[in-house]
Amino acid sequence: MSDNRRVYRTILTHLRQLYPKNAKGRTIQHLNTLAGLITGIVQGKSCQFPTIARKVPTMAKPESRVKQYSRWTQNEQIDQSAYYLPYIEALLNSASIQKLAFIIDGSEVGEGCITLMISLVYRKRAIPITWLVVKGKKGHLSEETHLALLKQLQAVLPENSTCVLLGDGEFDGIGLLAALQDSRWQYVCRTAKNAQVFEDGIQFELCDLPVSPDDRIVVPDVMFTLEGYGPVTVMAVWDQGYEEPIYLVTNFELPDEAWHWYKKRFQIETFFGDEKTRGFHLHKSHLADPSRLAKLMIAACLAYLWIIYLGITATQTGYDKLIHRTDRLDWSIFRLGLALLDFCLNQTLPLPVSFCLLNIKTVR
Repeated sequence: MSDNRRVYRTILTHLRQLYPKNAKGRTIQHLNTLAGLITGIVQGKSCQFPTIARKVPTMAKPESRVKQYSRWTQNEQIDQSAYYLPYIEALLNSASIQKLAFIIDGSEVGEGCITLMISLVYRKRAIPITWLVVKGKKGHLSEETHLALLKQLQAVLPENSTCVLLGDGEFDGIGLLAALQDSRWQYVCRTAKNAQVFEDGIQFELCDLPVSPDDRIVVPDVMFTLEGYGPVTVMAVWDQGYEEPIYLVTNFELPDEAWHWYKKRFQIETFFGDEKTRGFHLHKSHLADPSRLAKLMIAACLAYLWIIYLGITATQTGYDKLIHRTDRLDWSIFRLGLALLDFCLNQTLPLPVSFCLLNIKTVR
């Protein structure tokens, strides 16, 4: 059996496990196509349909498979709730995660589009949870789009979840901050150095704070922006390794806790790097329609979850010592996952497959 066929059949078997055995034919067809997309993305290291099609082991001609994948991304019945959420529900409902920390950020994908993504911080990784794809460029999305994505996330969360949102300077709009406050979420977002704040009626810009290298200035109970939203806490932080200070707005009472959480925001950069230049080249998919890209990302995100699962499995089972150095670990979890997949295929070992990082199992 070819490597591509082994990957495809193993993925398809696992995808079907979460669906009823008497699932209708249309659902089975959709899952078959999804398994093909995941297989092609992983094996081809590409999100372009022609490359994906060449890696999928079916009797149909590659041109026919390209049309099949194109139709799948145009099908209105395909959405995240039906074909992605079932695989991450266990993670969102895990009792071991006392506080759900989410990162919101955007990245360019396809042709002239940007995906606005909310990811969960888990095991020092950013796990994609929900997203929107729109026409535009990073840093130019409306606050209405931010609020729409927040609402989309809240609709899938367990009741009474304790949550914190982390964002960069694009996500300091007072509409979003107010929505988070009303939902009893905590937040830490970067803001501009020229952001206006008011303390006891005195107006100043954040860059006026006399912060020094390796220091921090915290100003609680201020009104934020000329619209006077608040009270909030603002911080000027000049940490080691930074060429200049960064400025934060938060509703955390303890500055140390706010900074602790904000530093986790950078983990989403590894996700976008793995989905793009270091992994699946999502930014080169050539799709220009936001709705089609949003559906393609279902397959790309499931592929990412699988490779991360393999990477964690490698470290927990000792296989990392066989596929990499024994004295130290230089590779990322993502790269380890790709290496473990190659190792299992080359050694004809069973392929461990899971899209839920709670289910780390031993490779036998």
